Amino acid sequence: MVTHNNSCGRYRFFEATRISRRQMIACCAVLVFSFSFQLTANAQDTVRKLDEVLIQDVRVSNKTPLTTSTIDRQQLQEDKISPAMPDVVGLEPSVVVTAENGTVGASSFRIRGVDATRINVNINGLPLNDAESQAVYWINIPNLGGMAQSVQIQRGVGASNGGSAAFGGALNIQTFNAASKPYGQADISLGSWNTRQYGIVAGSGLTKHGFSFDAAYNGLTSDGFVRGGFADQQSLFLSASHYTDRSLLKAIVILGKQKTGITWDGADSADLNRDPRYNGTGAYYDEFGNVRYYDNESDNYEQQHYQLYYSRLLTDSWTLNAAFDYTHGYGYDERYKDDKAPSKYNIPAGYGVDTGDFILYKDMGNHALTGNLSLRYTNGPLSTVLGGSYQYHNSLHVGSIIWAQNDSNSVISREHPFSDWYRNTGLKHDGVVFLKANYDVNDDLNLYADLQLRTISYRLQGSDDDYDSLDYDTTYLFFNPKVGVNYRIADNQRAYFVVGLANREPTRADIKDAMHMGDTIKPETMLDFELGYQIRQPKWHLSANLYAMLYKDQLVASGLVSESGYALMENVARSYRMGIELVGGYTPVKWFSLDGNITLSMNKALDYVYNVYDYSYNKYQIGMGNTPLAFSPSLVGAAIATFRPFKNAKLQLIGKYVGEQYGDNTGREEMKVDDYFLLNIRAAYTWKLRGSNEIEAQLMVNNVLDHKYRLSAWVSSNYLPSTESYDCYRGWFQQPGINFMGRVIYRF
Repeated sequence: MVTHNNSCGRYRFFEATRISRRQMIACCAVLVFSFSFQLTANAQDTVRKLDEVLIQDVRVSNKTPLTTSTIDRQQLQEDKISPAMPDVVGLEPSVVVTAENGTVGASSFRIRGVDATRINVNINGLPLNDAESQAVYWINIPNLGGMAQSVQIQRGVGASNGGSAAFGGALNIQTFNAASKPYGQADISLGSWNTRQYGIVAGSGLTKHGFSFDAAYNGLTSDGFVRGGFADQQSLFLSASHYTDRSLLKAIVILGKQKTGITWDGADSADLNRDPRYNGTGAYYDEFGNVRYYDNESDNYEQQHYQLYYSRLLTDSWTLNAAFDYTHGYGYDERYKDDKAPSKYNIPAGYGVDTGDFILYKDMGNHALTGNLSLRYTNGPLSTVLGGSYQYHNSLHVGSIIWAQNDSNSVISREHPFSDWYRNTGLKHDGVVFLKANYDVNDDLNLYADLQLRTISYRLQGSDDDYDSLDYDTTYLFFNPKVGVNYRIADNQRAYFVVGLANREPTRADIKDAMHMGDTIKPETMLDFELGYQIRQPKWHLSANLYAMLYKDQLVASGLVSESGYALMENVARSYRMGIELVGGYTPVKWFSLDGNITLSMNKALDYVYNVYDYSYNKYQIGMGNTPLAFSPSLVGAAIATFRPFKNAKLQLIGKYVGEQYGDNTGREEMKVDDYFLLNIRAAYTWKLRGSNEIEAQLMVNNVLDHKYRLSAWVSSNYLPSTESYDCYRGWFQQPGINFMGRVIYRF
């Protein structure tokens, strides 16, 4: 189609105050010169205890019979060379990271094959998952790991807290603790595809009046691996705390902003074979029949979190925790669509718009208010927590047309968009009450119970982008109990067993897709069994965990995706995930250590019924028997060999293996994703300067073996009833070959 190449400005449905990079950096730098006071050992112990109180309702100790791993601040700072949280946790047991655009842009991760919408993520105990999508979009807050004191991963059902239930695991993020003295750090990274990452972290330490201030700013820009996969991301973290001998009051602000090229469409094999960086989004034909690309095909989003925490040691036995969060998110997708009919976007004939090209805006904004309150009692062998959480969330989704190629009456423009394409709202109330208890029967035996009652009210109103009515109003009531036992075999050994039941509601995308297909989406239920053993010796450690996750109506990826990149899910009546996780480490000498983990699992849908359509949109239900669950490899492993050849130097060889998996739940050969192995190298050297100042240089070489591999973007099939066969179609995310990132850090 013929079109003109005028650049498009921005119509914004939501506007917000812009914070410049200079202002962000200035805020961080000012904190370096805040009041300071050197703590006594006793004062530092009190501060540490209060900081731990803040998160102890969602964190678990080695007495609690749950399967966990923790990444401390030192490791998080080293891993900051990886820009997103999925890369930071990518070497943990049973974790598989997926990315659309290499090491920049949108990325996510799965635990035991379970997708990100079913992983409970919280920050200092407050839920971070979006209430509607139930996902965390790490791209919206780049380098969140750079703001963290520690990250704990709980695999399986996880401990109860606010927000949705953990169906594959939970990720608990603790932000900075008060430092004992003022500190600062500035870093800059340069890498492949013109990637530039920069940041500054600063803190005042604790003043003589009990105040502590911390700040972190991070930014990232990149051209991206695939064509049009650029990224421009910023985040700002501000924290102010006041400590007394028995209380902590902390205020936190987290701001994130990103503009990235759209890469979620993927590409088919033929296009990627011609050009591994191919990305067809924004393509159109000019008047000479040449392919052109719209230069502002982009995803734009801003996210703001304002949080307040209060902890008080009421007595030696009683502790009160309270927290409040206000979250505001707003943004839009801008997309160019080639050769479409105006009826596709609900444009009436009176507008005089003929079939042609269009530029679309999909705006969304949301507000969420969350409050947590808990009371902890500890006396002798008994420790209990009674807590509750409530979240109110509302959202607005609007579709607009800001340009039409054949607009003969010149009535549609970015200043006067056609805003009646679609408009819908969402309203969600989420309330949780939980009671957790640990009881020491004796010095070796501990009993654990965790009871959670959760109620959700969710309403959708309006019309969707395909004009379907979103008239949905449902209430859910879930009871999620867990019980377990922990036994200390010796000072360096323990064994544990836990069984837990978890229920959770479908996401907004799940509900919309089911309504569009005329189906009913169901909540899902999981019964989880975990049996573990751990031993730690001076030079080596080993842990083994057996798990069995049994599901009713599990929501699993169908292989299809929406136009906005959401994975479309389907209920599978009966399914399971069973496996063993082995984690170990060996340090024979001071200058060498070897750490690794491996997960062997079976992930099956039982008596799976495949819903498929022929070319006339007639629906068929095909019994497929027992099939592998989508995106659930049966073998996942990681290993790190660390060398310290001389003082202040470190070299690491990092390997990650992911076994073959499938892009849908049919187990057909056409839907298989090949296994892959990645070898990375990370080197670091630190120069000590005067006082406590130092400079560290890091080099990360990813995919050293230059392995060419692809991840599944989407799958689609049409059924041929005459031959009982299928026409299969696939989209892929091509992953980059060898790539580099160098980083320089100055600590002061």
